Amino acid sequence: MTSPCDLTATEARALIGAKRLSPVELTESCIARAEAVDHAINAFAARDFDRALKTARQQEEAVMGGEPLGVLHGLPLGVKDMVETAGLRTTYGSLAYKDNVPENDERLTAVLREAGANVLAKTNNPEWSAGANTRNAVYGATGNPFDPSRSAAGSSGGSAAALACGMVPIATGSDTGGSLRNPAAYCGVVGFRPTPGLIPSERRGMAWLQLATLGPMARTVADAGLLLSVMMGEDSRDPLSGIAAGEMPEDYATPATLDLSSLRVALTPDFGFTPTESIVRDAFGEKTGLFRSAFAVADDTHPDCEGADEAFEVLRAVGFLGPHRRLLEENPELVGPNVRANVEEGLTYSAADVARGLELQTAMYRRWQGFFEEYDIILSPAVTVSPRSWRELYPKEIDGQPTRTYFHWLALAYASTLPGHPSLSLPVGVDSQGMPFGLQIVGRRGGDAEVLAVAAALEAHLAGDARTARPAPDLAALEAAPALSTYEGFMSFD
Repeated sequence: MTSPCDLTATEARALIGAKRLSPVELTESCIARAEAVDHAINAFAARDFDRALKTARQQEEAVMGGEPLGVLHGLPLGVKDMVETAGLRTTYGSLAYKDNVPENDERLTAVLREAGANVLAKTNNPEWSAGANTRNAVYGATGNPFDPSRSAAGSSGGSAAALACGMVPIATGSDTGGSLRNPAAYCGVVGFRPTPGLIPSERRGMAWLQLATLGPMARTVADAGLLLSVMMGEDSRDPLSGIAAGEMPEDYATPATLDLSSLRVALTPDFGFTPTESIVRDAFGEKTGLFRSAFAVADDTHPDCEGADEAFEVLRAVGFLGPHRRLLEENPELVGPNVRANVEEGLTYSAADVARGLELQTAMYRRWQGFFEEYDIILSPAVTVSPRSWRELYPKEIDGQPTRTYFHWLALAYASTLPGHPSLSLPVGVDSQGMPFGLQIVGRRGGDAEVLAVAAALEAHLAGDARTARPAPDLAALEAAPALSTYEGFMSFD
């Protein structure tokens, strides 16, 4: 019999609305799952179980009293530790904020609570979300649910791992160079990076720099769409806000029915420049070989990404330099290697370098718009390498070739970050190592609803084949596994 925590968010919400599932029963089930397996993966950072149970009892009373219910009413929620939560520790994975307890929710938390989501815990992320290996000196490492000795990726690694294990049905994430998509791919769940501006943020330090965005994570495309429908909106404090003007949340809450045979699709294992591992290339070829005939057009091609590495390296460093330079100068002992590397790199760039980075990004954006006149969707792997040990801070080489930077292995993700196109990671079976494989679906800028529709259609198309269906971790093995905190290097960066 399925435990309540294993229900999808849409299933659970429908049952709650029909008075066939109690919010208390669902919350208790999620807590029980976390207490059974989280010792093995360390997905949850700060927990708020007592308050969540109190909230669930109030939500049950609202259901039984016939009160109006929000679209997320009664659904336990994981909130990435980069997002501020009133009365619940928010550390950003930084020793400098290890005891920080915000007085107020930030906008994202507030709107999710208003829609009925019940915050169960904060989810782990690397220090200031720097890097795609979820490790920090506050909460330690997060392990992959399919093999706790391997990385859950990041920076939204805690959210992805918790979702995969049924600890929550929905969770928040954020994405610059794949921080939603990489962990979703590694843990066999869905992560959606929307067009910047669709989900406003009043806390983005460099608000005009469009690299970073918040986004939804879930186990299914429909659940991600449901969560996105609440996260999206407009906020005058975010100058990018307004991309969704005139659109209705309902357009995202339920992905439209789409005929795959109507699509013109481009398929690429590397966008012409990314250092993609042979394991990943092989998996991409094998998986897409099973379903590429479903499309009207399926060409092996990609948009011109000239200058992508250089542009991302410069603009990413600028994004870190602004908010983190003072912390490094005043408290260097509280700053880890990834943040330090970005700040120090940023200090080496001149105004001319930044101008060139912006010019390269703009030229790439315009080339991508021309490409999407010929194609509707791009399919690629979500991550360049199969999951490796979380003790490896980042891949220094891929198939024997050295990487340029600690984030070069994220190039498949930042290819679409730079031009600002919506991108979703869909779980499509496992690779030859038995680890989850994520398929990246990239759509037109502003075409977020279409990306969700394509992902939902593909999800349904692939669900009946064990080679392409969403994989599930061995929960019994996780229950019996030793605590991740007993592993050597759990609390360190190197």
